Amino acid sequence: MTIADIAKDFTELLQQGDHLGAGEKYNADDIVSLEAMEGPMAIAHGGSVEGPYVNGDQFAVRFKFDITPKATGERVTMDEVGVYTVKNGKITEERFYY
Repeated sequence: MTIADIAKDFTELLQQGDHLGAGEKYNADDIVSLEAMEGPMAIAHGGSVEGPYVNGDQFAVRFKFDITPKATGERVTMDEVGVYTVKNGKITEERFYY
């Protein structure tokens, strides 16, 4: 599979709401995950996934989420970009920008 093929399939799984399945299929066992948000994560009420946008051994996916961060309890819309690095057919790093 090419990186474009991996990116497309991974993103399609996310669009179907299968985040767990996407990770199980494509994440390396020793994946490095870098979150920009500290503290407890949020409760998601819904959202959308756009992409992928491929460049070399990386691809980006844009997320729009309707969430309630556990830290504040205030419901907000969050715009986020995930950048994924692929090596040997697996995602070895994911980095999130808010």
